[in-house]
Parts: sequence; structure tokens; C-alpha cells
Amino acid sequence: MTVRLLFAGTPAAALPALDALLAGPHDVVAVLTRPDAAAGRGRRPAASPVAQRAVEAGVELLRPRSPRDADFGRRLAELALDCAPVVAYGAMLPRSVLDVPERGWVNLHFSLLPAWRGAAPVQHTLLAGDQVSGATTFRIVEALDAGPLLGTTTEAVRPADTAGDLLARLARSGAELLAATIDGLAADRLEPVPQSVEGVSYAPRIDVDDARVRWSEPAFAVDRRLRACTPAPGPWTTLSGERLKLGPAVVTAEDLPTGPDAHRLDPGELVAGKHQVLVGTGTVALQLGTVQPPGRRPMPAADWARGARLPDRARLGG
Repeated sequence: MTVRLLFAGTPAAALPALDALLAGPHDVVAVLTRPDAAAGRGRRPAASPVAQRAVEAGVELLRPRSPRDADFGRRLAELALDCAPVVAYGAMLPRSVLDVPERGWVNLHFSLLPAWRGAAPVQHTLLAGDQVSGATTFRIVEALDAGPLLGTTTEAVRPADTAGDLLARLARSGAELLAATIDGLAADRLEPVPQSVEGVSYAPRIDVDDARVRWSEPAFAVDRRLRACTPAPGPWTTLSGERLKLGPAVVTAEDLPTGPDAHRLDPGELVAGKHQVLVGTGTVALQLGTVQPPGRRPMPAADWARGARLPDRARLGG
């Protein structure tokens, strides 16, 4: 059975799912996304990635300031929807909207619910050091990510994964899961399963302050923060009051190369060699990956250190 769909989503991570549904047997009659937002260095209003794809596909585009807007509600009723799949739309849906599609609103969430309900499941997966992640489809209810489950897919977390790496894989596998879920609902062969009341955890939005590196933390925790905040909002630290953006690092086996002057690095303390830059943490040192000074492009840490002319016992985050 072919069903009429409204797709709701905003960021690039939603594009694989939208593409899968556009290429599938069902009729995507409209796309709902957030209004244009400031982007880029000039902070000029720009359409969301989902909005741009909808225009390319010739699908009706809905961009209400709020899903509570009366005009949006009226148009939603006129579309005669069967189901509304959602991927990172970015706004809470009121009951008046949730009740419109006959088969409900179906969310694709990038965690294995009930773990990591909320806005930043991938980042919190990495911050917590989880070894397995995944994606879940579920019926949206008014409570946060608490609706009954429709399907899941799992994904191993790789040791060097950044949030961007893991999200890209989950977006692809999740797109297949969402398409299969819509097929199952259309054929009336999916029975929603209530979420477990055990194992619930929350993933609030990661802000810029969360991305500031705490060098007193153990090396494994600093490594997780660097990867979890890459690419957004971007991990950072300071040196002599100047903010530096950082890329993922490598946990070293030793604090410093052996030698008569070797000593344990204090948290944030830098030692620059010809080919590497080490920084102290609460445990062992980390080898910095890339460093981006203000107004410049990211560069290998050793190149940055040569240009920065670091003083002896320079310290990050001080």
C-alpha cells in the first residue's frame, strides 16, 4: 500500500532518510523544516539542507516559525497525510499536530532508546565511552523521545570515531531503518513496543562551554571530549588568553620521551618536538592532532607550535 508522507527534518544528517523516502514507493507530498537561519562567516540567512533538497526535488516546502502556527495546522489537515517521518526537525510538536496523520509521526533517533533521549545522542554516546550505538524508530508522543519503539539498528563505535564520523554512519543505516519502518506501517505489520523504563539516560544539547577541554581530566576523558565535540560545536582551549580550536588527539603510552630531563607533564603543559606536540592531562599525555588559531585554518600541531614560538612550560587552559 502506498501512503502519503510529510517528511520533517532540518540538518544534513536528515538527508539520507529524505532521499531514501523520495526514492521509495510512497508519496512524499510535503517537507517540513525550520525557518532559514544565520550561517557562515557573514551570518546571512540560509535555507536548511533539508529545505534545499526539497526545492531540488520539487516537493512542497513548509517552514513555519513554530509548528503551533495556525496556518501550518490548516495546511497539515489539507494534506490528508497517512504518516509523518521525522529526522532531527528541531522543534517540539504539539498534540494538535501529533493527532493529524492517521499512522502518527515516526521519529528516527540516533541512539538505542531508551538510552540517550534528547538533542545530542551521538555526542553523549562518545562522551560516555559507549562501545555500541545505533538508531531507533518510534512513534512520537508528547514526552521527550519516550514513544513506543518500531525498529532498531546497531552500529559499533570505533576507537577513533568523532561525532561527525558516527553520525554519518548512523544517518545512512538509519535511513534504511526509517524506510523499512514506513513500509511496515503501510502494510499494517508493525506493532509498536513500549520503551523499557530501565536504562533511561538523557543527552542534552552540547554547547560551546561543554566543548572547552578540561586538561585535569584523565586522558581518556579528554580524548572523548575532543572526539564528541568534533565537528560541532568544536573543542577548544586557551593559550595566553587566546582561544584555540582543537582536533582529535592521540593518547600516548608515556608522558615524554625518555631522557635526563624527562618529567611528568602537568595538566595542560605543552612540550613541542619536531614532529609532535604533547600536552599533559590528569593521567598520561596526549599528542595533539590539529590546532586552529583565531582567523586561520586548522594545521598540524607541530606546524602551529613552530610558528607560535612557545615559551618553556607553556600551558593550555591556564
